Amino acid sequence: MSALDAVRARHSWSKVTEAAPTREELLTLVAAAGRVADHSSLRPWRLIELRGDDRLALGKAIAKAQGDKEPSSKPMRAPLLIAVVASFRKSDKVPRWEQEAVASGVAHTLSLLLDEAGWGVLWRTGEYTRSKSVAKAHGLKKDEELLGWLYVGGKPAGKKPGRRRSVDARAQLTKMPAKAKKKKTK
Repeated sequence: MSALDAVRARHSWSKVTEAAPTREELLTLVAAAGRVADHSSLRPWRLIELRGDDRLALGKAIAKAQGDKEPSSKPMRAPLLIAVVASFRKSDKVPRWEQEAVASGVAHTLSLLLDEAGWGVLWRTGEYTRSKSVAKAHGLKKDEELLGWLYVGGKPAGKKPGRRRSVDARAQLTKMPAKAKKKKTK
């Protein structure tokens, strides 16, 4: 399958089975995803693998962030969660927003690779990604921010992925505006 075919075939899977890639399978895909464009090769990202009881701990942290008494069941919706962390580096050349874009690029590329490998993937976010309790549960450092989680599992047989409208490329790809003509003075 070509990269174009893989991108065109990608869909979000909100419901997945309990199957998940092994750590070894994941390491191969993470190594490939890390090849995204990265100004100065800062690698301003890291990923955190959550399986089993890690998901329960995250459920408790989300509950604390939201002021709920019962742990959130959201992390239990997939057997594997991959936390996407922007890990900012000091740089005079690469601004913070560009470093976050690199981390997002790694996450998106990884989601494409997982999908192409046959796994169901959904990138989930939420207001609690910036909460202290969730940051603490992930062991985030001072210069790190959680961008969300890739929820990963098996694609259920007979189920269809979430629908996505096609992109109107002509509306999204524009040209540079023509320079304003200078007014001639008399």
